[in-house]
Amino acid sequence: MFDIPLPLPPGAKNYMTGEGAAGLAAELRLLSETERPRAAAALAAAKATDPAEAIRHLSEIERRIAYLSRMRSNLEVVALPATAERVVFGLVVRVVEDRAGGGKEEEYRIVGVDESDPDRGLLSWASPVARALIGHRVGDSVVAALPKGERRMTIAEIRFPDT
Repeated sequence: MFDIPLPLPPGAKNYMTGEGAAGLAAELRLLSETERPRAAAALAAAKATDPAEAIRHLSEIERRIAYLSRMRSNLEVVALPATAERVVFGLVVRVVEDRAGGGKEEEYRIVGVDESDPDRGLLSWASPVARALIGHRVGDSVVAALPKGERRMTIAEIRFPDT
């Protein structure tokens, strides 16, 4: 089997939203039931000619299946809280950058590491910005320590995600 490092802090669970867990299961099912058999058939057909590309493709699929299986074995689905009083996993938070002359507004949802997509406002709970926000309330100012320096922001809104 492949030795695949997980993108989780040591000893941490793979926390995910319900949507993220469903997506992980769907991808694993697609790879196992459709893509792997298709790639294996392509390898069998290519054995006599040039199997290198078919082997590489099948190896990529096997590696992804191994990764997803490990992440699923450590999975814990986190339900949304009853209230949106504090920033917690699964909620959406709108922040205003603390800058002279007014700050830029950003909106984030705190999600699992495999669900994160910063360009779409989905932040991993393990990211410095999410860790700085978690546990705080509307009106609180927080500081996230980033590789390029500190990022100061004020929480403007906490809400449930749109369904």
